Amino acid sequence: GAEEPAPPEEGAAAAAAETPVAVAEGLCLHLSSCSTGYKGVSSGYKDNGRFHAQHSVGGRNVPLGRFDTAVEAAVAYARAAG
Repeated sequence: GAEEPAPPEEGAAAAAAETPVAVAEGLCLHLSSCSTGYKGVSSGYKDNGRFHAQHSVGGRNVPLGRFDTAVEAAVAYARAAG
């Protein structure tokens, strides 16, 4: 059967617990109204609930990797977006 998707992280609580890297690097995470809460981040239902980050460059999507949490993927996106 189909696997259940990973439950969405608890927004502010997850961000508060996992953004010291973003703060230390001076990054601004790009919030969004999508299901993960972050721009450039999607959940991979076929990838055991891991999160995928991608960034658009010149109209082409550039994959940034797969991550265990949406916040880790959002940090990767923030690094790429500048």
